[in-house]
Amino acid sequence: MKKIALSAVLIASAVSMSACSTLRGAAIGGAGGAGVAAATGNDVGKGAAVGGTAGAVVGTVAD
Repeated sequence: MKKIALSAVLIASAVSMSACSTLRGAAIGGAGGAGVAAATGNDVGKGAAVGGTAGAVVGTVAD
C-alpha cells in the first residue's frame, strides 16, 4: 500500500509541474487521498477518487 501511495505522490509531482490548475488539483488531491487511505488502511482507489474529485473542483475554482 505504501508503494502505491508513494507512486501516486511522485506522479502527482510530475503532473503538477506541467498542468493547468484543474489537472494539478486533481493530481495532488488524488495523491493525497490515496496516501491518507493507505495510511488508515482503507481502499486506496476510493481515496484517490475522492481526493482527485475534490482537487479538481478546487483547481477549477482557483483557475
